[in-house]
Amino acid sequence: MNSLYDVNAQKKPTNLSVNSDLLRRSKSLNINLSATLEQALNDKLKEIEAAKWKQENKLAIEKYNQYVSENGCFGDEYRTF
Repeated sequence: MNSLYDVNAQKKPTNLSVNSDLLRRSKSLNINLSATLEQALNDKLKEIEAAKWKQENKLAIEKYNQYVSENGCFGDEYRTF
């Protein structure tokens, strides 16, 4: 599956503000903060891109659903379930 960003891009240091207790507890459990943040940002990016795609294709989805409602799915006559 294609990534939504260049996974081989250079790492860049950054400053963040994080709840101090959350940070303390995370460090005490040896949670890799960089990897966790990257995963969280990747998940959020996927969520936003999916919502964007859905909005951009809303009309086509509605038209397809209307077609299926009126005519059935392609290949319905061949289904055995």
